[in-house]
Order: sequence, then C-alpha cells, then structure tokens
Amino acid sequence: MAILDLQDTGGYLHFDRDQCVREGKLRAEQYQSAHPFPHIVMDDFLDADVLRRVLAEFPSRDGRDYFDRAQERFKYQFNPNTIGSGLIRNLLAELNGEPFLAFLSEMTGIPDLISDPYYSGGGLHETLKGGHLSVHADFNVHSEMKVERRLNLLVYLNEDWEESYGGHLELWDKKMRKAATSVLPVLSRAVVFSTTLQSFHGQPEPLTCPPDRSRRSIATYYYTAFPTDAKKVPTRTTTFQTRPASTDKTDWRVRYAHFVDDWVPARLQRYARKPLR
Repeated sequence: MAILDLQDTGGYLHFDRDQCVREGKLRAEQYQSAHPFPHIVMDDFLDADVLRRVLAEFPSRDGRDYFDRAQERFKYQFNPNTIGSGLIRNLLAELNGEPFLAFLSEMTGIPDLISDPYYSGGGLHETLKGGHLSVHADFNVHSEMKVERRLNLLVYLNEDWEESYGGHLELWDKKMRKAATSVLPVLSRAVVFSTTLQSFHGQPEPLTCPPDRSRRSIATYYYTAFPTDAKKVPTRTTTFQTRPASTDKTDWRVRYAHFVDDWVPARLQRYARKPLR
C-alpha cells in the first residue's frame, strides 16, 4: 500500500486532495522536528508498479550532455520537455499540482507553496557508475520566477538496489562535521527536505554499482514568494562544501562569484567578473 495513491481517470493518473492533506498532517511532527534540518524519508511513497512503468519508459541518454567536473560526475538531467513518455510527463505534472502542494504544506508547515513549471534542475536524474554529487547547498532564488526555494523532493527508482552499490543521499550538519542521515536510493523511497543556504546534502561517494546499472530518481523543487517587506536576500548558485579528511575539491569559481556579488559595487561587478569568462 502506497502512502499516496494515484487514481486513474480516463487514463490520466492523479492524486486525491483529501488523502494528500490527511497524509501530510500525519507526518508533520516527524518532518518539522527532524535533524540536521527538517526532512523526512518515506518508504512505499508511490505505487511501485507505476514507478516500474516509469523505469520502462525512462529516456535514453544517447546524445545528451552530462555533468563531468570535480564536484559532479556522470550525472544526467532530463527536463520533461525532452521526455517522450506521456506517463512520466503525467506524473511530473501531478507532483507540481495543487493536491500535492497541499500534502507538502501540511507536512512541512510551509504555506502558499509554488511549483516550478520550468523544472529548473528538476525532472528525471540519472547517475552512472563512478558518478557522484558533492555535498552542497542548492541555489536559493529561481532565476525566471524570482521566488525563494524552500523544498526538494526526491523519489527513487532503483529496484533491487544493494547497499554495496552506494549512491546514498547524505544530509550533513551545518558545520560540516558529519553526515547526520544517509539514505539508500531504493525503489519508491522518497525524501523531502527544507532548503536553506545551510541545508548541506549530496551523494558524495562514487557509485560502485555494476556497469549496466545506474542511480535514477525523480526530482521536483518547490518555492514561496518573497514577502513584500522582505529584505533583499543574497542570491546563491549551488554552493559545494568539502568534507573533513576527504579529497573533495573546493569550487573556487562559485566562491569568487559570491564574493563579487556581496562585496564589489554593482557598477564594478562586470569588470570583476572578467577573469571568470
């Protein structure tokens, strides 16, 4: 039995709002009291048979670009506009729909959530053997909508995924002393967590799965509007962190860009950025 059912109406799968509200309320205390920052790990989140159909229709990597740098290796992102599966587009649309927003709001205590029709950084993710994503805090302002990022949702799609394959999602404390939570990315396991400039997370250890396997997931992100009287917040791109006693590489390019944003007068910033181009 899944936490949230997907009902079929004329071939279109959708969430039931009443169930979303009820299930969100049941998990509010667990989510809001979690450490190192508000989060929850939920098994049997969606119907496993539906997710197996998603896997069967997962898009091909052929001809697609992927991330390949010190902080992020062998990772693909698939925006819904590039996905040919009606089922996958249906599911992603429902994860952006109002009933699901009601589930998230009840659980997290964050009202007036806004989904992302641009799927900026979201959609489907796939990481190959040897791939990793260093510990980081996500970008905090949506570049098109100018709204504040508040929540991440990850739904894993990896059936018969062994512990030895790795790929654990790690949530780190804000002082980067240790991983407080480690999550194996097994089929129908979902993670929701609050995003701030100090919600450090990642998949920092390279995958050790067989070459014919990969780490796959659904990723969607949620936002709120800035209050009309809010002070201007610093705009941050993805900010990578280094773990103690590791070989993680500092992303000096991003740190320099943030320094320019924060400390160089606006009229001089274009000159300060020239070395980065």
